[in-house]
Amino acid sequence: MATRILIIEDETTIAQLERDYFELNGFLVDLCHTGNEGLQLALNEDYSLIIVDLQLPGMDGFELCSQIRKNKEVPILIVSAKKEEIDKIRAFNLGADDYITKPFSPSELVARAKAHLTRYERLLGKKEPVQKSEISIRGLVIDKVAHRVYVRNQEVIFTTREFSLLEFLASHPNRVFSKNELFERIWGMDSSGDIATVTVHVRKLREKVEIDPSNPQYIETVWGAGYRFTV
Repeated sequence: MATRILIIEDETTIAQLERDYFELNGFLVDLCHTGNEGLQLALNEDYSLIIVDLQLPGMDGFELCSQIRKNKEVPILIVSAKKEEIDKIRAFNLGADDYITKPFSPSELVARAKAHLTRYERLLGKKEPVQKSEISIRGLVIDKVAHRVYVRNQEVIFTTREFSLLEFLASHPNRVFSKNELFERIWGMDSSGDIATVTVHVRKLREKVEIDPSNPQYIETVWGAGYRFTV
């Protein structure tokens, strides 16, 4: 069965170009041109991936991304003319998985979408069997089978990407990983991509597992090198 995706883009020419490239690669594509319509489709239909422009009529892409992420765990790719780093960081904070600036290569967009789809399928256990295992470190319990995390006996909810990053770091204790390494391993793309999302996700992990996020005891920053999960 073909993979179904949603493109929310108000510029008709760009929307049609994106649709054409995805359809050439075997995807089923739905198009809409406003934020409000996009939100209704995203919440009421079943999509494997959603592409969102930031400057949309009715509801902008930031709010749209936030509302989708609150309700669904689906890859969200931002495609926008806004190039400032603060916009990228804001998008990642709201749950976006990737950020591509206009003008862009349609072939790269399709390749990135495929990479995210493959990664999500693997994280959700659709293509690879999950090995029974549990990581328990100083009050932090990571259940790999159930994809659940317990902090001091209280369950804490993580997104699929957050869980993947936490599990990876905890599975390689006391080893330093650079942002580029983490981006490549967790996001499944080479280090030429935008690594700002790594910083955002590490901060989210600290907020959820650390007693004092400003003085982390699990996920430490090794200045000039990267991050280390300390046991």
